[in-house]
Amino acid sequence: MDSGIAETRGARPGLIGRMLFLTIGWFAVGLALLGVALPLLPTTPFLLVAAWAFAKGSPRLQAWLYGHPRFGPFLTDWRDQGAIPRRAKLLAVGGMTASWAVLTVTTASPLVPVFAGAGMAAVAVYVATRPEPVRRG
Repeated sequence: MDSGIAETRGARPGLIGRMLFLTIGWFAVGLALLGVALPLLPTTPFLLVAAWAFAKGSPRLQAWLYGHPRFGPFLTDWRDQGAIPRRAKLLAVGGMTASWAVLTVTTASPLVPVFAGAGMAAVAVYVATRPEPVRRG
């Protein structure tokens, strides 16, 4: 059956491995759902972790995640094209900027905002330089 989901390569994990991957996947889904409600918590990276973990632990849950009406298109865009929609880029970079501003105002150490800002800037450049999805149809 071709579900459009990439096949997992290599040996399938045993029961303990599957349980570990399912735990990681569900934990990541939970954090992603929190990210929907909390503006400074990212959603997409957690969904990517969940998709990876579900691919290892449960093809059925991986298919569910990729087929989800809200999250599936973002995951499919990333998997197939390495693409991030413009709105998601703006929200990600805006969230990092707001986080850095709050950190700068609330932190006593002058080095923390410098190092955090450098890390966030690197991630922001990476996100901003990803292509936007090409819709085919």
